[in-house]
Amino acid sequence: MSISILVGYIFLGFTLAAPIGPVNSARLDKGIKNGFWHAWIVGAGSMIADGIFMMMVYFGMVHFLEFPIVQIFLWLFGGFILIYSGIESIKDANNITLNYSREKESLFKCFLVGFIMSITSPLSILFWLGIYGSVLAKTAQMNGTESLIIYSSMIFLGLTLWDVFVAALTTGFRKLLTIKSLILISIISGVSLIAFGLYFGYQGIMAL
Repeated sequence: MSISILVGYIFLGFTLAAPIGPVNSARLDKGIKNGFWHAWIVGAGSMIADGIFMMMVYFGMVHFLEFPIVQIFLWLFGGFILIYSGIESIKDANNITLNYSREKESLFKCFLVGFIMSITSPLSILFWLGIYGSVLAKTAQMNGTESLIIYSSMIFLGLTLWDVFVAALTTGFRKLLTIKSLILISIISGVSLIAFGLYFGYQGIMAL
């Protein structure tokens, strides 16, 4: 087992987490409003959901997701959570200050935002089923099954590094931005979340 292969799987996890989507929009929003720990805890909630999906794929427990009623529930509930979070982001935009304060929003609430967004997202399920499932198949074919846990851990480490990176990034940006720009970013993040939520809701309605 070479170091280069392990680093490759860490980089894979890092890049898998990078695309801008609902969770990253929420990370940016919470981090810019409240600071490092709020952005990080959103990602931590998301990572726990990702870990659950990884275990489900790993142990082959994804077949129940093929039931239409489960898919419809995930689309509609995920859409509701995204729209609600987006509205909250826009509504609270005018309350942003440049003073770092943990009292604005609880860390537990931020954790739930990240977790629920990911665990109810059909896109996350399809993403992990497609990407991680193919990675498992390729790894087992090339290196055998005994190393799957180690390689999976490296992917998860990559996800963790991305979470820390985004949290640090939002904290740094927050120190450089003005009130007006913070409000604008918060509104853009909110609109982004609402757009994702409407898409999820549309898919759920179409599946009925």
